[in-house]
Amino acid sequence: MTQLIEPHGGNLINLYVSADEIEATQKLAHDLPSWTLTQRQQCDLELLLNGAFSPLEGFMGEADYQGVCDTMRLADGTVWPMPITLDVSEDFAADLAAGGKLALRDLEGVLIAILDISDIYRPDREHEARQVFGAADTAHPGVDYLLNRTEPVYLGGKLTGVEAPTHYDYRYLRDTPAELRARFSKLGWTRVVAFQTRNPMHRAHQELTFRAAKRAEANLLIHPVVGMTKPGDIDHFTRVRCYEKLIKHYPEQTSALSLLPLAMRMGGPREALWHAIIRKNYGCTHFIVGRDHAGPGKNSAGEDFYGPYDAQDMVREYQDEIGIEMVPFEAMVYVQERAEYRPVSEVSDEETVLNISGTELRRRLQEGLEIPEWFSYPEVVAELRRTHPPRNQQGLTIFFTGLSGAGKSTIANALLVKLLELGGRPVTLLDGDVVRTNLSSELGFSREHRDLNIQRIGYVASEITKNRGIAICAPIAPYAETRHRVRETITPLGGFIEIHVATLLETCEKRDRKGLYAMARAGKIKGFTGIDDPYEVPENPEMVIQTETCSPDEAAHRVLLKLESMGYIQ
Repeated sequence: MTQLIEPHGGNLINLYVSADEIEATQKLAHDLPSWTLTQRQQCDLELLLNGAFSPLEGFMGEADYQGVCDTMRLADGTVWPMPITLDVSEDFAADLAAGGKLALRDLEGVLIAILDISDIYRPDREHEARQVFGAADTAHPGVDYLLNRTEPVYLGGKLTGVEAPTHYDYRYLRDTPAELRARFSKLGWTRVVAFQTRNPMHRAHQELTFRAAKRAEANLLIHPVVGMTKPGDIDHFTRVRCYEKLIKHYPEQTSALSLLPLAMRMGGPREALWHAIIRKNYGCTHFIVGRDHAGPGKNSAGEDFYGPYDAQDMVREYQDEIGIEMVPFEAMVYVQERAEYRPVSEVSDEETVLNISGTELRRRLQEGLEIPEWFSYPEVVAELRRTHPPRNQQGLTIFFTGLSGAGKSTIANALLVKLLELGGRPVTLLDGDVVRTNLSSELGFSREHRDLNIQRIGYVASEITKNRGIAICAPIAPYAETRHRVRETITPLGGFIEIHVATLLETCEKRDRKGLYAMARAGKIKGFTGIDDPYEVPENPEMVIQTETCSPDEAAHRVLLKLESMGYIQ
């Protein structure tokens, strides 16, 4: 049932049924087809149901979707910059029809909502990428997710909420828009400036937020994202512990911390406008937009996707219409002579600027080097060190890839022995043939099954890495996209070293003891890598080994030297 809550921020939609309607709604869902939500879909659904995405009342139908992609407006003309869609597979959509209903469930099968299907449509996702993100370049994480992770059919329609997704972590910091508005009202906060972040906050961020609150003459809401952020970002558990340490350095009566379960798209200017609308729905009157807000970094040509202040320009253009005022800020830097942070434009050429980039911070954490107090509070740094120890204490995955017969398993076995000889961390070898026998015996050799096999290897390796062990993987892994997914899964948890065993096809055929290549060339085996199925050569592996020019022992020793140079072993 759609309800409107009006005070402190305008109309707020609440799509949950009343308590006395829950049982009847759950019974209705028993006979409906069910869709298991992805992580992104669940984040979107939660914010649709609780009103954070007001005025949306469900996933977008085709008219709203096209309007948002092409003009940043819903079909009724309301400003909305980001498509909010429910993507499903072709096979699943084939059994659905407009006018029907669909139960939406979490991974445990709990009913979250019912969708009244109004639209079933097949979007042009490349067009969506160009319109929303400004490019179809998969170096952009939002584009990569859209083109490679989403399903080809979108469903639109209004939602009926049954039960909010369950969060067991930081429940005391997870406020709905209605709850946060009520808190502001109780505290008498009539002007509230929100700060968006997906990274740990340090003293430059603190100074920026102090200044923003002072400029807006407003109370401050630190409102970090704890849904989905950019792949490789620091996990939200670590970040929230850092925020809790930092918030103690703010005036208690003028600042607050709350968490936002948003799935970011890293969409730069459009994302900034979207973030502003969301904070308006949470009851904020002002929103901080800094340099390169929600920027994803550089494109495939090494250039920034967005200009440093494009996001500010877009929010400024629409701020009156959406009803929240932007507080623009440029980068803050530490001036040694003044012993304080200043906006970069206020620093003279004669003054000494000290700065630690994100890359430099990671290097210092990885190598156990000092992080000065002018950059961050010691208690914040201590939290980061707990989950980001020096590299020689981290887990890592060593991922060999190459043709059948290239020598991957032989080198991997030699490396296993050398690492066990060194000691210090548990080491596990995940050989392609062994994994096939023990984890993937039911799989064939279609592309889909090969991908699934590598995903399983990646999952096991990620668990080993997360627990600070060493996983050695030695599959063929012929497809670049699948290898990329494994890297993406493991990198936030520890090290990932890709090693291309680049043995020539002719050499592999000569070594073939099982006669597989001969059978493939005779047509007796179909889809054999290197013969009638491609091997996609890694573009930027950490190492390349050609076994024609070195023995397995020499190759394993070279890997050890590489690990030593990168700081993973001592």
